[in-house]
Amino acid sequence: MTEASPFPLPVTVDGVTAGWLTTALRTRTPGVTIRSCEVVDTVFSTCSKIRLKLDRDEAAVAAGIPELIIVKGGFEEHGRRYHQMHEREVRGYRDVYPHVPLPHPDCYFAEYDDREKQGIIIMEDLVAKGVEFCHATRPQTHEQIARRLGYLARFHAATWASPEIGPGGRWGDLPEFFAIMQDFFDEKSSPENWARFMAAPRGVATSRLFQEREWLVDSWARMKAYAGELPHCVLHGDIHLGNLYIEPDGTPGFLDTLASRGPGMLEVAYHISGSLDVADRPKWEGALVRHYLDELERAGAPAPGFDEAMQQYAVLLLYGYFIWITTESHYQAEAVNTVNAMRTTMAMLDHDTAGVLARL
Repeated sequence: MTEASPFPLPVTVDGVTAGWLTTALRTRTPGVTIRSCEVVDTVFSTCSKIRLKLDRDEAAVAAGIPELIIVKGGFEEHGRRYHQMHEREVRGYRDVYPHVPLPHPDCYFAEYDDREKQGIIIMEDLVAKGVEFCHATRPQTHEQIARRLGYLARFHAATWASPEIGPGGRWGDLPEFFAIMQDFFDEKSSPENWARFMAAPRGVATSRLFQEREWLVDSWARMKAYAGELPHCVLHGDIHLGNLYIEPDGTPGFLDTLASRGPGMLEVAYHISGSLDVADRPKWEGALVRHYLDELERAGAPAPGFDEAMQQYAVLLLYGYFIWITTESHYQAEAVNTVNAMRTTMAMLDHDTAGVLARL
């Protein structure tokens, strides 16, 4: 007998029924049945999260399907607009992590529906697991960042300049990072939007050296061209503190991947600049970059020299600055946008990002 299909994927919370969950979960664990489900709570943001309590049959319990799960997807109207984000997250869980591990929540279903412009992931509930969720208002220690960069370096090294990210390769159809960001950049850097962001607390908190729209547009083009010449690897795509957690044993965990191809130092600059207190970053970032390079080389990738890596770091800081200046406050609280924009602009001043970009 042919199993029912989970497609079309539901685009509303009401569409996530026990019957649909049964069909979806059976794509990986045949024979399981969800007798009923109850919505415990929901979080609506860029991507929506539904926490469900399941009534499972014996086969589902034996297969390790937990009582509490998270169903993540685009369950608000803007989800159709940002469907590429949902697709990239599905690609991370479905196509990347099974082959190139990075610590992440257990995943029981991950699929994208091009017709509905919907991507859904069913994963374990990390609250029930007792993890510590990171947050921009709680800067990380040197040890926490170093441990996370070690995992990230090994993740990058596995696909560093690999034929598998080229045409015809396993991940050759993952989007190039800056190419897929261009429409978002064009929208958020429009004169009207840029003026609005500069008038917000996050804009006021940043250096005047980086506030001119003309400078931003020119510098973005320079950064994009420069990044295109660097070795690429598969990226997590969004490792700010709001997408990270720490297991009870201290292992760093990674949420909300936006799987793509790009230069590894992009993620290093983005993570370090947004995760350390401004008093600690100047003391620690050099050693942290060296640690990443050492781990990259230890994992078999041809790591760049330190000076070359720090030039990449200086240039690619611009990406984090742009993101935190332009993220809408209904997706990230204004306090998060402001503190991350401030931290990144301080790093850009310390590394003469404007000067380095001008000389490219």
